[in-house]
Amino acid sequence: MDLITEIAKRRTFGIISHPDAGKTTLTEKLLLFGGAIQEAGAVKSNKIKKGATSDFMEIERQRGISVATSVLAFIYRDKKINILDTPGHKDFAEDTFRTLTAVDSVIVVIDVAKGVEEQTEKLVQVCRMRNIPMIVFINKLDREGKDAFDLLDEVEQKLGLKVTPLSFPIGMGYDFKGIYNIWEKNINLFSGDNKKDIEDTIAFDDVNNPELEKMIGDDAATDLRDNLELVREVYPAFDNDAYRNGELQPVFFGSALNNFGVRELLDCFIDIAPVPQPKNAEERLVKPEESKFSGFVFKIHANMDPKHRDRLAFVKIVSGTFERNKPYLHVRNKKKLKFSSPNAFFAEKKEIVDVSYAGDIVGLHDTGNFKIGDTLTEGEVLNYKGIPSFSPEHFRYINNADPMKAKQMAKGVDQLMDEGVAQLFTLDLNGRKVIGTVGALQYEVIQYRLEHEYGAKCSYENFPIHKACWVDPEDEKNDEFAEFKRVKQKFLAKDKQGQLVFLADSAFSIQMTQQKYPSVKLHFTSEFE
Repeated sequence: MDLITEIAKRRTFGIISHPDAGKTTLTEKLLLFGGAIQEAGAVKSNKIKKGATSDFMEIERQRGISVATSVLAFIYRDKKINILDTPGHKDFAEDTFRTLTAVDSVIVVIDVAKGVEEQTEKLVQVCRMRNIPMIVFINKLDREGKDAFDLLDEVEQKLGLKVTPLSFPIGMGYDFKGIYNIWEKNINLFSGDNKKDIEDTIAFDDVNNPELEKMIGDDAATDLRDNLELVREVYPAFDNDAYRNGELQPVFFGSALNNFGVRELLDCFIDIAPVPQPKNAEERLVKPEESKFSGFVFKIHANMDPKHRDRLAFVKIVSGTFERNKPYLHVRNKKKLKFSSPNAFFAEKKEIVDVSYAGDIVGLHDTGNFKIGDTLTEGEVLNYKGIPSFSPEHFRYINNADPMKAKQMAKGVDQLMDEGVAQLFTLDLNGRKVIGTVGALQYEVIQYRLEHEYGAKCSYENFPIHKACWVDPEDEKNDEFAEFKRVKQKFLAKDKQGQLVFLADSAFSIQMTQQKYPSVKLHFTSEFE
């Protein structure tokens, strides 16, 4: 089958939300529709030792939260759907930001009772910066929550979005009767039975039909007619171009846990969501339908199978086809590499694939060649932009707690940093290692994984630093830069790539440094133009 046809079948999207809004549950129910799983895992129930399908790290099962982005794929209505389920917890935001470089669209999940939360605002801001098309899914309608119109207002005001509802709830919480699907003009009645795989849908294109009263009762029917009238008057009609340009966001209502409203979301998503999009490299714009392969590493995961010490580099294919056993150029290392067992994913289950197309995500076994942001091509030198490291918020010295395991410790820290779990800084003054993270929970994850995956024990000491600033001097040979290095010697370190970093102890210190050494630029991300 030709490349153009295959690309047209692909839909690659991420699911983002604040923790506990039901993102992982929604992912599972989407897989259920795709026939990829037969029954859903009890996501939070630790009594049943069966975690959600997309949470495959032991620490995620214990904590009941997602700490790493999962990649899942399934076929639905002859379309190949690639889902990237991201961590909602703010301590793992950096993983989510990087994942957003690999998706063509996003579904934002919002809890009906809590409304728009802080983490959702940050993630949506990143999507808006990149004009990523978004669909909003308002979840947990079977619980008491905010009024539907209040929620729509909140989404518009707090997230700065322009919304248009494509479904609307009939009642909420105890009075929840079902959903009217504006997109398909049908009614889905709620039975409250989450054992049912898929709810029944009744075609209903005329809400003025008296049959409506028989189905949902007089009061609910009157309310629904009034609400739909208001929706028509207040919100713009759906426009696919506006949605794909990131200017209009359709909204669906449902309950992922009860598998309610999910099919409507998925059916509409397949109709309207964009196919794989072109991507900017530093050299030029690369289009998916180009015949030559190119792709970039947006995530590295060590020890997906703890029995085998394997590292997988997740590559988003931007153009062409990726073929097994064909040599490709690793642009940074200037080396040709061959991959005998590229993987496609279904959570932790992996299948070896012979050919993958633009839009797909493949996992490549990695012996330490890759780091995040690396590009693979058929020979052209391309560097994809937009996968920076962000300045961490927390800093601690890392110490080896078992001198007999120094080698395991060094290897473990090295591999975990390559994964982008945290950032490693080596102080120029004494060579001590400092780990910087976006959130404090990461230190627990590092400690846990060092012990359980590498057999090494570590301890931490506080290191009172405000921010890491990447140093960018106008002229490395001038006196001002030499003076800066001499005065700030105690606070200078190298990151894992050998870039010079100034570890500032306060915002005031950054301000004073910029005033005193104007030719030495400071940046809060590792990528700067």
